Amino acid sequence: MKSWKNRAQISQDVVRFTYIHSRRQELAQEVYVWDLDKTYLDTKFESLKGLWKTITEKPGQKKNVPGTAALVRALQDAWQLRYEEEDFPIFFITASPPQMEMSIIEKLNLDGIQPMGLYCKDNLKNLHPKRLWRLSKQVGYKLQALLEMRLKLLADVKQVMWGDDSEADAIIYNIYSDICSRRLAKVQLEKVLKHYLVTGEQLRVIFELQERIPEQDPVEKIYINLAEDTDAEYYLKFGRRVLPSFNSFQTALDLFQDKRIMLDHLIAVADDLITNFDFTRDQLERSLDDLVRRQVLAASTVHQIISSLVEHELIHKGWQPSISPKEVDDIEDGRVIGLEGAFEPWVPEQIDYFHNYR
Repeated sequence: MKSWKNRAQISQDVVRFTYIHSRRQELAQEVYVWDLDKTYLDTKFESLKGLWKTITEKPGQKKNVPGTAALVRALQDAWQLRYEEEDFPIFFITASPPQMEMSIIEKLNLDGIQPMGLYCKDNLKNLHPKRLWRLSKQVGYKLQALLEMRLKLLADVKQVMWGDDSEADAIIYNIYSDICSRRLAKVQLEKVLKHYLVTGEQLRVIFELQERIPEQDPVEKIYINLAEDTDAEYYLKFGRRVLPSFNSFQTALDLFQDKRIMLDHLIAVADDLITNFDFTRDQLERSLDDLVRRQVLAASTVHQIISSLVEHELIHKGWQPSISPKEVDDIEDGRVIGLEGAFEPWVPEQIDYFHNYR
């Protein structure tokens, strides 16, 4: 077996594996970025036992967060139909070491997914006594990985991001957005980065990368899997561009509303949850109702999907949301930006990164 170093590009503790020719990456108009751990795969890092299991388990033993494989396949199928391209522009970012790369890719291939790229964290570099604190800190690593990815993409690319609430993914993706858009002055940005222990060489590299990327905000939408059951209201401070979701069905509902997947894809995700993950119709109904109550799903979307969900026995006949869904108030390029009565900004002018109470 060839060393992973022969297949990778390495910059500090950021290790990039590329599976599609770089020219194909540069042509993608819309790109999907998934955190791997607790967003796509149901990994357990809280204990040494859980960490050891994650490292040693075979690809076929790795468990998905319920519904994620069906969701990514839905995105892949819809993207290929829309753009008439085979190469699906999806990238995964993980804090797992690069020694796990082949196992991760084999698992993704088993799920029917061929990513364009994978970013791993080379924590062996952080075993030096002066760098031990970086073993569990992901903000600097993920920001550097995202900025290096940005260099390989179209100037006006759109990115849809997936993360979870076990670390700081909402914070990371929003700081990345601020870096790309130059929404924060350099002095402000440096204070934010140092607050999250991004210092020294990594801080310098991040500012160097900022100088090289287009001055444009590529972040179209951010989905956060509530793996730790964080209160969804916490995420209001990041604006309505960030959608916390309790399961893959909720994410699929929003993707359908934004025309990123079709009705058949939504049905496939819901069916996967019931067939393979023991979800019930009551759970799907509560998930749907929750998005109506949070003013995420528009009345037109709810009316489009109810009859099909009933027909496929995914919700009960006669079910209706507990409150009347709102009408669309703001739409942009087919994406729902706001409903009637929604006052929170899509993207705040300035996010409070220093008071992180959950």
